[in-house]
Amino acid sequence: MKILVTGTAGFIGFYVAQRLAEMQYDIVGVDNINSYYDTALKHGRLKASGIDVEQLQDNQPIRSTQYPNYCFIKLDISDRAQMENLFKAYQFDVVCHLAAQAGVRYSITNPYDYALSNLSGFLNILEGCRNTGTIKHLVYASSSSVYGLNSNTPFSVHDSAAHPVSLYAASKKSNEMMAHSYSHLYNIPTTGLRFFTVYGPWGRPDMAYFKFADAIIQGKPIDVYNNGEMKRDFTYVDDIVEGIIRVLDKPATANPNWDSANPDPATSSAPYRIYNIGNSSPVKLMDFIEALENAIGKKAVKNMLPMQAGDVLSTDADMTDLEQNFHYQPQTDVQSGINRFVEWFREFYSV
Repeated sequence: MKILVTGTAGFIGFYVAQRLAEMQYDIVGVDNINSYYDTALKHGRLKASGIDVEQLQDNQPIRSTQYPNYCFIKLDISDRAQMENLFKAYQFDVVCHLAAQAGVRYSITNPYDYALSNLSGFLNILEGCRNTGTIKHLVYASSSSVYGLNSNTPFSVHDSAAHPVSLYAASKKSNEMMAHSYSHLYNIPTTGLRFFTVYGPWGRPDMAYFKFADAIIQGKPIDVYNNGEMKRDFTYVDDIVEGIIRVLDKPATANPNWDSANPDPATSSAPYRIYNIGNSSPVKLMDFIEALENAIGKKAVKNMLPMQAGDVLSTDADMTDLEQNFHYQPQTDVQSGINRFVEWFREFYSV
């Protein structure tokens, strides 16, 4: 089976590509390696996957020395012509779309980046799936951010998510609606996964836990918003990857009991599904900081600040559907996950 994985120089895509390659699937990974955060980290992920970054050229495939069944292409998903060529050349069976412009706060100051990558880029993915005619399943990354002003926790995919509070969240909700239209019009099975605060080794440096670790190790203060009165459903990356792998192998199907007079947002009369994928065990921000302090062996200097625009108070994933349909159970507690992250952080940055 030939699988396209987008965003393979990124955090989650890096792990997914490796896991699928180890399972002996034929993998094509793409990423534009943009400068949203340090490209040295993105290059580091590629090197860890056996990709010779010295050979990187736009639109030129590089075969992994570690996984002969995995090749990487530096390519921007918002480039319509190049995406059309990619789908024509490889005739994929499955698409795992993880590339996106990430970051809630960055979307407030750089909104056009999100329109380009998350909307135009996603449209290119959908069009590639439609025009190829070989796609058995499209799985794509959504986000817990879509719940926005919805305060009914735990967040359920069967509840409305119509009031996002950042452009990033709005772009992810738009992806879900765009996917539904293609499932309805062209019978393409699509599954959206709403990720809940993913953390772990090789993570993104714009994430709070990454910044906290760096600051605590250096003895610098950390900014703690809303005076620490927030909860997050922190999910270790290995658990996220396990969920993705399970979903990839089971294409979405139509819900035979779907009622247009009382529509279920998570299913459809088309082959379309939405799932939460988290830890289903929210952690107080102050407890998460304590886990970092334990792993680092040093107390944090905390700079308590008010709530930031675009943030939400709490995230909590209702995992009922994923548990029932895929027997999914996260395995990693926060302290264990943070210990592994800090160990990697110290090694990668030599601190």
